[in-house]
Amino acid sequence: MTETVDALLHDLLGWLASRDRPYGEVMDAWRTSCPRLPVWEEATERGLVTRVQIQGTPHVAITPAGRAWLAGTT
Repeated sequence: MTETVDALLHDLLGWLASRDRPYGEVMDAWRTSCPRLPVWEEATERGLVTRVQIQGTPHVAITPAGRAWLAGTT
């Protein structure tokens, strides 16, 4: 299972690496109700992503830890 979640984390972080994304867009694309694929939950628990405010709108950004994790998996 870890390989599957890690592969999806890689996809999520790669998607966020190019630019911060609106929180709603991220939730639409990455939230799951499947307890076996907790990609969003894993990313936040590991400190790989964070919520930020950009002009008063919530966004999701990759953290330095997320960039390091992404660099280590490529």
